Amino acid sequence: MKVAEAVGRALAASGIDHVFGVVGSGNFHVTNALVAAGARFVAARHEGGAATMADAYARMSGTVAVLSVHQGPGLTNAVTGISEAAKSRTPLLVLAAEVTEPKSNFYVDQEALARAVGAVTARVTSAEDAVDVTCAAVRRALHERRTVLLNLPLQVQNLDVPDGAVDQVATPSERQPVVPSAADVTALADLLGRARRPVFVAGRGARGTGARDALLDLAERHGALLATSAVARGLFHGSPWSLDVSGGFASPLAAELIQGADLIVGWGCALNMWTMRHGALIGPEATVVQVDDETSALGAHREVRLGVTGDVELTALRVLDAGGDGREGYRTGEVGEAIAARVRMRDVPYEDEGGRERIDPRTLSIALDDLLPAERVIGVDSGNFMGYPSAYLSVPDQHGFCFTQAFQSIGLGLATTIGAALARPDRLPVATLGDGGALMGAADLDTVRRLGLPMVVVVYNDDAYGAEVHHFGPDGHPLDTVVFPPTDIAAVARGYGFEAVTVRAPADLKAVQDWVAGPRSAPLLIDAKVTREHGSWWLEEAFRGH
Repeated sequence: MKVAEAVGRALAASGIDHVFGVVGSGNFHVTNALVAAGARFVAARHEGGAATMADAYARMSGTVAVLSVHQGPGLTNAVTGISEAAKSRTPLLVLAAEVTEPKSNFYVDQEALARAVGAVTARVTSAEDAVDVTCAAVRRALHERRTVLLNLPLQVQNLDVPDGAVDQVATPSERQPVVPSAADVTALADLLGRARRPVFVAGRGARGTGARDALLDLAERHGALLATSAVARGLFHGSPWSLDVSGGFASPLAAELIQGADLIVGWGCALNMWTMRHGALIGPEATVVQVDDETSALGAHREVRLGVTGDVELTALRVLDAGGDGREGYRTGEVGEAIAARVRMRDVPYEDEGGRERIDPRTLSIALDDLLPAERVIGVDSGNFMGYPSAYLSVPDQHGFCFTQAFQSIGLGLATTIGAALARPDRLPVATLGDGGALMGAADLDTVRRLGLPMVVVVYNDDAYGAEVHHFGPDGHPLDTVVFPPTDIAAVARGYGFEAVTVRAPADLKAVQDWVAGPRSAPLLIDAKVTREHGSWWLEEAFRGH
């Protein structure tokens, strides 16, 4: 057995069931070996899309995914998606062929490239270490929640591995939860016992079902209101005390209630500038606590009164076990009535700015929220438009929203939704894109159609890079570089085999209703010509971070 085959078989034996990528000569044999061993290969049209598909699949499935790429340009094409995964601490294995001869056209220092974007690296150097190095890379991705680049040099791939090298490979053990100290549990229980208006803000580290249940129980005991970061959106869906997202996408009522808290506890949440609006959501008298299973994350973005190193679920359960009487806390009748009436962005009154040629994105989003099935998984691209789907389209739980925004790159939204759709085939996938991101990622419209995904792609089309238009336009800067002639994106989608509709007014959405009611035999793209007179409400906050 050759090294390339042994590596592929070892990955499959380690539990890898989905591989994304673009196959070239360098990763041909190892990818085929993975497929022969039972893994599903998802061919993208561009390595950048493949990287993001793998990232999204890993996030939504809770498993390690593999990205397979050719040496040199195959890897460099994927770097933006790899950067997003690395910044998000996605457990992802990047399997890259490698040339080590600097005179080769394909040569690039792949280790340095990976380190530059926050990934960690490993390399197969011999036939004897091939399987061990491969299995160690999978364990590191899983146990350390890291994006790992596994380099597979071309000159090593064709060597013969020792007999039986793959026979003992097994699925690695699960990551062990970090146990909080008794002193930290007592301190947190004491702070909760004294708080009159506590708010829990849950993030990526709280997305597990067990963590959700433990936080709901703890919040009920202490009368805490519940919010999430964008990446954990949907975690508390269904609770009458949920404020939905904290930060730039928060409704005015949610922001007001979070600002009124006397105790804010971030559970597996960075409490960064986005989630806390640069600290504006933290009241002057509020005590801030952060719970995270990595000590280095505590206080990384703001000063905290108490930092607890521990797994979210385990910490919440230990605090519950510490006792304490049930309290009303922030859950007063008045607050409950306000949440029921005004916490959703769609319940905030607005003046519809749509006309004959363009639809108000708020009106569009509310209508789509009503038309599309509730069991959905939404992927969101970056851009001026992104607040509308993020705040107006509801999701059934934390597995209904995939937010690949740690790197803030546009063009990842379609690939995000493809990966999420494959992880959650029980739900309607909904890709929400701006026109810039849609055209950047258009090649993978072919992937949607080829995979037979019953996807809805919504393009908020203002014929511009709207964020730049609304940031620089008011100061009188020329905008020719960020404004474009109208593009018939619906026609582009039809060329890929989609059904498509151009929406300029609410009446045009009848075609969406018909698609939902029909067989959904082809994916649907909605080219929504949205109003563009001013920036979205969260835009000013976003640019403060630049």
